[in-house]
Amino acid sequence: MLKQHRELSMSIRRTIENNEEAGIRPSKTYQSFVAAAGGHRELNFIEKDVKNYITREVRNVSEQEDAKEFGKYLADARSRAAFEYFGDVISFDTTYNTNRDNLVCGSFVGVNHHGQSTLLGCSLMKNEEIESFKWLFQC
Repeated sequence: MLKQHRELSMSIRRTIENNEEAGIRPSKTYQSFVAAAGGHRELNFIEKDVKNYITREVRNVSEQEDAKEFGKYLADARSRAAFEYFGDVISFDTTYNTNRDNLVCGSFVGVNHHGQSTLLGCSLMKNEEIESFKWLFQC
């Protein structure tokens, strides 16, 4: 299973994209491929390839067009899962500016069942105009 020999076919990619849109976790998506193929050895990719495809392709492509104009919204799989569990009350704060690029940094924070703050996502916006906030909250 050398990296250069692993690949995701178009049908596999399409299934990954559909499962991601449906909210199915990458590990469950991979397990379904394993079950359909009859075992791990029958696949020419590993679970990490599924996760990497989602991170690099599915989320980035859907966010690229909006990001060019307004900024970047970031939330990894763990943060998205935390939102499902702890998204009842969310705080959003844009207190900090980054020095180098002068982008507005914002964070979405929730509270878990232990009363601890949990980072749900963050953003880098080009400015603090109304349109930028509309774009961010739609993401």
